[in-house]
Amino acid sequence: MQIPAKFKNDPLMNRVLRSSAHLFTSNTISLGLHVIMNALVFRLLGAAGAGLIAVVMSYASTVNSLLSFRMSELVVRYGGEYLEKGEKDRAASLIKAAALTEAAVSALAFLFVSASALWAARLFTKSDDAALMFIVFAVGLLANFNTETSTGILQVTGRIKLQGTVNLAQSILSLGIVIAAFFLPNQLWGVLLAYLTGKVVLGLGLFFTAQNQIAQRLGKGWHKTPLMPFAESHGLIRFAVSSNISATIIKIFRESEPLWVGLFLSIEAVGYYKAAYSLVSFLSVPADPLIAATYPEINRLIVQKAWASLRSFLRKITALSFAVNTAAALGFVFLGRFALILFTGRPEFIAAYPTLIALFIGLAFNYTLFWNRPLLLSLGLPDFPIWVTLTTGIVKLSLAFWLVPKYGILAAGALLSFYYIASVGMMALRGLKEIKRLEIRG
Repeated sequence: MQIPAKFKNDPLMNRVLRSSAHLFTSNTISLGLHVIMNALVFRLLGAAGAGLIAVVMSYASTVNSLLSFRMSELVVRYGGEYLEKGEKDRAASLIKAAALTEAAVSALAFLFVSASALWAARLFTKSDDAALMFIVFAVGLLANFNTETSTGILQVTGRIKLQGTVNLAQSILSLGIVIAAFFLPNQLWGVLLAYLTGKVVLGLGLFFTAQNQIAQRLGKGWHKTPLMPFAESHGLIRFAVSSNISATIIKIFRESEPLWVGLFLSIEAVGYYKAAYSLVSFLSVPADPLIAATYPEINRLIVQKAWASLRSFLRKITALSFAVNTAAALGFVFLGRFALILFTGRPEFIAAYPTLIALFIGLAFNYTLFWNRPLLLSLGLPDFPIWVTLTTGIVKLSLAFWLVPKYGILAAGALLSFYYIASVGMMALRGLKEIKRLEIRG
């Protein structure tokens, strides 16, 4: 990733862009492999098969989010602060508690998915036959028993680029299994195995990588540090619970679209929606590395009360993101139809083009102001995102019961864009107002 000339003399932007460069490169390669993998899946399974896989994966992910806490945010918010102040024992205690909690929740999520698999299959796929697929894919939840905590560790230790390396490894392996599925008698199960293997490699890879990094920072015996007394951890628990509620709301209203489309429409409709969403997800390639590198820097500037530097930093990363998304808009508008046919290998998927454009508008807005929620969390305002996402989510879901059965996946895409624009816009404005208030107060 080349650093733009206007940012070269800014040490903070320079550090953020360089720390995200390796992750950007790895993610770009991984996404390329993922695109090839998804394209092969559509060729293997068609809209119905690809839609079924999407529903199975989305259900496990949604259940996990309903139960889990955003431990990466907790580790960055408080672990980063403790490390910044040199309080290694408190950082070790926090990370230990986060790891144990996440592991317990992952096991609970696996049990819940297994117990509810038949119900989920009937509700979202209109068939009992897929129940076993829900249970098998849930094994990935056990393998990702420490993924959130590990991601937070890599962020606060400045080694987030290693996440890209692990992600690349799992992409290569998963693609290999999908290619092998062409020669298997049951291609549907071969594809499911590919996605499951990717989840397992990612979860375990991040765990061992993060353990190595935190041992270097805190010492090999860091995990023997006693947990904090409950009286001292009250603020941490409140933050974790707030993050959990917020993440749950986001998952229900924003990231479980395959389930809602399957509920309101059909598995085939999920396949068409999945094709459009997969292409729009290209926007995450430059955004995800910036998000991972930006959150610790935002938190650090707030700890230092460097308000002018923080405002300048937010302006620059917003300008950079806006430029990238504007360029992407031209590609999606003029090449979107061709991309859908090329991606799926099936001309009928051109029908998903309006949905692709509808989704692009909302996701581009989200990835331009991607710092909105991390900023509020670092400012000590974890409750505000809850009320914003809950309110806009209720409106979105209420409209979905009326619009999606009538207008199909286009309505689903438009409603998701509405959700992004409304919630992200309000959270970004609230964060900027809080910075101004704190700056005036001194």
